[in-house]
Amino acid sequence: MSPETSTVLRCAGRAVAHYTTRPDLAPDHSPRPYLHPVTTLGGLPVTETVPEDHKHHLGAGVAVPDVDGRNFWGGRTFVRGRGSVELDNHGVQRHDGFKLCDPDGFVEELTWTAGGERLLREHRTVAAVALTDSAWALDLTFSLTNVAGRDLSIGSPATNGRPGAAYGGFFWRAPLEATAPVVFGADADGEEAVHGVRSDWVALAGEGWTLVFAGATARTREDPWFVRAAEYPGVGSSLAYGERLAVADGETFVRRVVTVVADGRLDRDGAAALVRKAVAS
Repeated sequence: MSPETSTVLRCAGRAVAHYTTRPDLAPDHSPRPYLHPVTTLGGLPVTETVPEDHKHHLGAGVAVPDVDGRNFWGGRTFVRGRGSVELDNHGVQRHDGFKLCDPDGFVEELTWTAGGERLLREHRTVAAVALTDSAWALDLTFSLTNVAGRDLSIGSPATNGRPGAAYGGFFWRAPLEATAPVVFGADADGEEAVHGVRSDWVALAGEGWTLVFAGATARTREDPWFVRAAEYPGVGSSLAYGERLAVADGETFVRRVVTVVADGRLDRDGAAALVRKAVAS
């Protein structure tokens, strides 16, 4: 593997994220570019990578556990009738290069390969947007095109028989703290109330920080949220919630998630106001 390289993302004159393009990771971590550390404007870290509880969690980025049976999430694979098993089926998201790389954002080209086969081509756009003197937003869009020469489908442990585990797509691993973060949505409170639900946004509020995740397009908002707080702190989208996502040969699908990164503990009104500003930016 190429030597690990990274670029720095800046907002309001401060470094707020590092983006590792070629991580030096074991194959069973499904190596892929990721953002870590991501910090608030005040310098508090709000991502975690390779934690003891899930060593294949890599900060903030895009990860999918089942692309036609190939694992681009890392760790074990959930197989119907067998449970979570170790398989030699891990893929790699290869950084092909930047089309644009500025201090406040970049446009990247990637190839998703597994077993020597090119499955997906990705066009990823990431931007840091200033909102207030205590909050900024990470705007991430990923566009995936099927280049396998055949139809593909995207699944999740949920579609493979594990209820409540429809993770796959955008995913943000937050740091583990002494107490679990507070979870709330646009009109609900608590992990159980927002997990697996379609909502304009969901929030995690930890020790001195708040993250607010918002689907920034109508299609992105159709994906339910995957939310964990008690077991570990993490939020992601669900590309394959109740059924597999079919991707025809040559087809492209796009998702855009904007994450508000704020110092302090936001309430519902404060979170909603920052989301409106971030999505409109």
